[in-house]
Amino acid sequence: MGYNCTIFAYGQTGTGKTFTMEGERSPNEEYTWEEDPLAGIIPRTLHQIFEKLTDNGTEFSVKVSLLEIYNEELFDLLNPSSDVSERLQMFDDPRNKRGVIIKGLEEITVHNKDEVYQILEKGAAKRTTAATLMNAYSSRSHSVFSVTIHMKETTIDGEELVKIGKLNLVDLAGSENIGRSGAVDKRAREAGNINQSLLTLGRVITALVERTPHVPYRESKLTRILQDSLGGRTRTSIIATISPASLNLEETLSTLEYAHRAKNILNKPEVNQKLTKKALIKEYTEEIERLKRDLAAAREKNGVYISEENFRVMNGKLTVQEEQIVELTEKIGALEEELSRVSELFMDNKNELDQCKSDLQNKTQELKTTQKHLQETKLQLVKEEYITSVLESTEKKLHDTASKLLNTVEETTKDVSGLHTKLDRKKAVDQHNAEAQDIFGKNLNGLFNSMKELIKDGSSKQKAMLEVHKTLFGNLLSSSVSALDTIATIALGSLTCIPENVSTHVSQISNMILKEQSIAEESKTVLQTLINVLKTDLLSSLETILSPTVLAILKIDSQLKHIFKTSLTVANKIEDQKKEMDGFLSMLSDNLRELQENTISSLAESQKLCENLTEDLKTIKKIHSQELCQLINLWGERFCALEEKCENIQKPLKNIQENTEQKSKDIISNTTSHSTKFCADCDDLSQELRHFSQEGTQLVEECAKHCDKLNSNLEITSQETEQRCEALNTSVLGFSEQWLCCLNKRAEEIQNLLEVVNQGCEASSSKITEKLSEHEAANEKQRNVFLGQINMDEEKLMAQSLELNENIKIGLTKLNCFLHEDLKLDIPTGTTPQRKNYSYPSTLVRTEPRRQLLDQLKKKQPELLMMISCPENKEDSGQDSDEEKAVLEHTTEEPLSQEPSVDANVDCSSSGGVPFFQHKKSHGKDKENRGINPVERSKVEETTEQSVTKSRLPLRAQINV
Repeated sequence: MGYNCTIFAYGQTGTGKTFTMEGERSPNEEYTWEEDPLAGIIPRTLHQIFEKLTDNGTEFSVKVSLLEIYNEELFDLLNPSSDVSERLQMFDDPRNKRGVIIKGLEEITVHNKDEVYQILEKGAAKRTTAATLMNAYSSRSHSVFSVTIHMKETTIDGEELVKIGKLNLVDLAGSENIGRSGAVDKRAREAGNINQSLLTLGRVITALVERTPHVPYRESKLTRILQDSLGGRTRTSIIATISPASLNLEETLSTLEYAHRAKNILNKPEVNQKLTKKALIKEYTEEIERLKRDLAAAREKNGVYISEENFRVMNGKLTVQEEQIVELTEKIGALEEELSRVSELFMDNKNELDQCKSDLQNKTQELKTTQKHLQETKLQLVKEEYITSVLESTEKKLHDTASKLLNTVEETTKDVSGLHTKLDRKKAVDQHNAEAQDIFGKNLNGLFNSMKELIKDGSSKQKAMLEVHKTLFGNLLSSSVSALDTIATIALGSLTCIPENVSTHVSQISNMILKEQSIAEESKTVLQTLINVLKTDLLSSLETILSPTVLAILKIDSQLKHIFKTSLTVANKIEDQKKEMDGFLSMLSDNLRELQENTISSLAESQKLCENLTEDLKTIKKIHSQELCQLINLWGERFCALEEKCENIQKPLKNIQENTEQKSKDIISNTTSHSTKFCADCDDLSQELRHFSQEGTQLVEECAKHCDKLNSNLEITSQETEQRCEALNTSVLGFSEQWLCCLNKRAEEIQNLLEVVNQGCEASSSKITEKLSEHEAANEKQRNVFLGQINMDEEKLMAQSLELNENIKIGLTKLNCFLHEDLKLDIPTGTTPQRKNYSYPSTLVRTEPRRQLLDQLKKKQPELLMMISCPENKEDSGQDSDEEKAVLEHTTEEPLSQEPSVDANVDCSSSGGVPFFQHKKSHGKDKENRGINPVERSKVEETTEQSVTKSRLPLRAQINV
């Protein structure tokens, strides 16, 4: 870009300034300079410069130099000779007032970044360092690494231009405390020089920030080299390095303050002038010629030769003389500027004097013209004073009238403010009631929604409970019916088996007897008769034994059917109760919904009434601002209307309260009655189920008794049959011994038959008893489960009823709180003004027209005009002239042709006029007072102007103000 730039690092010793600017090489040279993470600003900057210049493709050259400032002496670290102690001299740059030239400083042209890295290593090796207690490699000098870049550009015309930019990278030595660093002897002197140069740099920065006229650049070589970078045309950046140790807190704060001050320095960067190729060659040619002349003079020894000490003294004098010349040149420039400013001021004063002379002539001419009109003005003045006196009397009367009107207006304003206060109070009450209504409506909606959800949940739970009851009762009935059917089938099977077994055995015996009929007819007949008797007896005994049992079983069956029908009736009752409960719940939800709708509609109606009231209030205010007088007359009617509207608002609220309380009471009573009815029905149902279970148990016991009785009867029958068989056996023994074996066999068969019958009866009895016990246990278990479920459902219903009652109580509490606490009433304060009549003047005094007043003046005082037109006496001439001047000064404030504006509508009675001799006397006093004290006259005029202004304001406008 062509700028000069400077970057320097400042800070306490041991804080990393040299590491920041130069960096270090990684161990074992693992990285190149551009990739090394430990590289400093100088190698990174040179790497970026070469990259950018190479990418641009322009022709360029880069020169570098490395300067060391050690103990206020300049040394070249790039000097090819081994003697680094050769001191360099510094001169001012004639082309740049703020720049310097270092004589003998080596500038090396570099072509790539590798050469720069080698130069850095070479310079760092020659730089003065030493070990202190705070830094093992402490820099004992300042270093300035300068990079000068020349770039060639070609214009549109084909002319080649050279653009020059310079970059100074400064590594300052660190400020140190000798007590801490342990520097002695030589190191202490080095530390003193370093601190002195840094102190001078701080003074330069402070002077630049405070913009003092003198900046001490020349007190140190460091500040002289950096003169263009501090407050010049160079872009400058400072890097402040600080220590993280708490021991160095003071030095850290000082460094930060130093950097903050340097930040406030104002530089004005400028692009270096681009030189053409011809101008640069010409400059170089002139420098070569000068050097050739110096060389020839040195060879021929025909020049001026002086000692080194004299040469230094001469150079010092030249330097001082140059500084004096610069200071004197600046003073001459300042004096020239002061002279030009004084000349301009003289010309301005001269022009103002000419203007004042011309203005004086104009004023003199105007004064002559004014004296010509003085006589006319006197006459006009007399007329105006007469009219003014009349107007003053009229004004007094108008002022009295206006004061009365103002008092009336103040009184009405107070009354209106009281009415406005009442309106605001009512508006605040209505607004608070509207907000309370909104909050109450939202709370009531939430409560009703929760009750609705609770009722819906309760209805679903009751439906589930009824389904469970139905399922349990159906299971109980089905188990009872199946058990009774099983018992009946077992009993019938036993009864059918016994006659079949008996008939088979009897038929077998009869067949055997018929086969042996050939043995003996008598035995046959006897045996036939005995068998028939035995058969009839056995059948009769079986009929007598089994018929009561069968009848009992049939009776039990009919009773079980009756129980089943009764159970169906109970189930139908449960269904009816379920339907009734659903109807009650739907009715309850309808009542709650109706209550909610009524409340919402009432609240909406109240809100609407409040809005209408607000609109009426706005209308009343608007009417009041437009027609204040009508508002005062109609205010009583408006207030009555407002009271009626407030009563209309309170009536719906009372109706809402009464309806809500009535609905709540109805809901509570309905809920209580249905709850008690449902509990009673549940108790009846449980009692009926207990009764059914007892009847079933009794039937099972009766059936068991009948089975035991049947078993005992069968045993008795078997015993009788055995007895009869024994009797038959004894009777048959008499017939024949041959039938003995047969009879024994038949007896054994009969015995087997009896055993089979007994076994069948015992098995059926045991089965029936077992089934009855199982059925009884199952019935007991089902009954216990059913009773437990009924108790749980009863507890749930009671909890739901209590929750509904609690919600209803909460709703009633909120309603009462809303009606008695949230709603505010307009409490009378007693400050509302009463209706009254206002007394105020209804007519205004009017002044007579101007012409009539002038005519009256002419009729009353005809000699006045003659006295004014005639010349006055010489004795009064001086006094009159003074008076005329005073009058002139007073009247020139207004145009002469302007007549005082008099209201044509204002009438003045003839008695309000002032006699001429009184008017003349007061006029003289006025003139004397005007000549003696014009301030009092001005005060009187101000008071009259204010009173007139107040009286001319309209009443409505004055009230609005």
